Amino acid sequence: MQRLFIVAAIGFLAVSFGCATKKHVRQEVSRIDTEMESIESSVEQGQVRLKEHDSKIADLSRETQEALERAQSAEKLAQGKLLYEVTLKDEDVRFAYNKANLSDNAKDILQNLVNQLKADNKNVYIEVQGHTDAHGTPDYNLKLGEERADAVRRFLSESGIPLHRISTISYGETRPIADNKSKEGRSTNRRVVIVVLE
Repeated sequence: MQRLFIVAAIGFLAVSFGCATKKHVRQEVSRIDTEMESIESSVEQGQVRLKEHDSKIADLSRETQEALERAQSAEKLAQGKLLYEVTLKDEDVRFAYNKANLSDNAKDILQNLVNQLKADNKNVYIEVQGHTDAHGTPDYNLKLGEERADAVRRFLSESGIPLHRISTISYGETRPIADNKSKEGRSTNRRVVIVVLE
């Protein structure tokens, strides 16, 4: 009888130990799974951050390249010899009050300039100067003059003139060619001057 009890006790302990071992294994597997999920999540977040970082570097590289091209263009402009100027100032091509949009007539004049530049086939540099009348604050007019110069630069670029050969500058209201006290004078001052240099 005692022998039977010992055998039963040993059997019970073996089963209990087996159950405990299985439970422990399950707990360990669960813990490892949780850790793996956490690691995978960290890796994914790291990959997202890396992609964002690469994108920022690409943007900076593009901006740096454009800034370098503009600086080189400005240097060449400073050393260049004036060939001629084209001014968008006639009544039908002037900029409307507070506007930077090019009229159809202004686009025709610019297209003629592009055709001439392509026919001449010279390595020229172009400075596009934006001007405004004296209405508004100096800061606002500086920005508006820049928008007008950029509108011309965009048109020239889209028509086949390389961007690195075009530089823009805004003089805002600081270089009037007519009296700002009259409507006609203010209209005359709202202009863009395209300077072509060799």
